[in-house]
Amino acid sequence: MIVRDENLLVLRLGNPIAAWYPGRVCSVVDLDPGALIKDETIPTYLRRSKGVTFVTTNVPDFWRRTHADARYCIVCFALPNERLRELSALLRRLLRISELKTKAARMGKVIRVTQRQIHYYTGSDFQIHSLEWRG
Repeated sequence: MIVRDENLLVLRLGNPIAAWYPGRVCSVVDLDPGALIKDETIPTYLRRSKGVTFVTTNVPDFWRRTHADARYCIVCFALPNERLRELSALLRRLLRISELKTKAARMGKVIRVTQRQIHYYTGSDFQIHSLEWRG
């Protein structure tokens, strides 16, 4: 399952990920309809659904602030607002990279995607690993 951050809903991008992703694609607000879900509580919601990939452009609130957990993956795209329409295609490319291609390979990682590199850490030590990327 791919869960999109609420900030992506406000931009009215629709759900282009659902056009190519074979699993369920939903918004973080769908995890607990009617609840006010704050950024700091999102990992708690993600832990409830094993195998979730959470996608956000809110890098400052998640990158190196959230511990990685084997039950989910967080992908933070460092994209300026004028490039947000590219998010679906960039996510699709990211999920084709051998190190991140399968759900099992992604789980337990917090990933930051920039124009030139993919950085990620696992566990709670925040040790950064890098992959080449031309986004």
